[in-house]
Amino acid sequence: MLNGLKTVENQNHHKAIAIYPGSFDPLTNGHIDVAERAARLFDHLILAVVHNPAKNPLFSVAERMEMLQEVASRFPNVEVDSFEGLLVNYATAKQASVLIRGIRAISDYEYELQMALMNRRLQPEIETVFLMAGEAHSFVSSRMVKEVSRLGGDVSGLAPASVALRLREKFKSAQRTE
Repeated sequence: MLNGLKTVENQNHHKAIAIYPGSFDPLTNGHIDVAERAARLFDHLILAVVHNPAKNPLFSVAERMEMLQEVASRFPNVEVDSFEGLLVNYATAKQASVLIRGIRAISDYEYELQMALMNRRLQPEIETVFLMAGEAHSFVSSRMVKEVSRLGGDVSGLAPASVALRLREKFKSAQRTE
């Protein structure tokens, strides 16, 4: 008995599976920060690339999965995948009970709260967990990293070195075709 609540020993440990979905276009150090902390909190973490062609991504789903795999390979409990359609349907198919969302600022919270409430309405048994970005990454967004790189700026410290290299290559080839 703990503070009047009866505790029950769980004989068959239910594996806590969490999904950290995103476009990851490109992967930033802020994404990595959230993924590392989520990997410590849950038994299994799926980094899931959202396939949304309407967003006109810079990197293909396969390229984004490769970038994530480079980071995820350090963690035995993390896998990389992709999905289309409703996140809650994907989470149900993966038997995940938690959705991870990174929050950098109040503006992120307002949007993420609406998404979390809609997901709860669609699938009440799936919880959303918000993880605050580390202060060193609170201003970093994929959109800003792409823009700085496109304009020839240095994105080291904002994204992994391999991602910065891919960005430089992507924008060099785009300049050659213009």
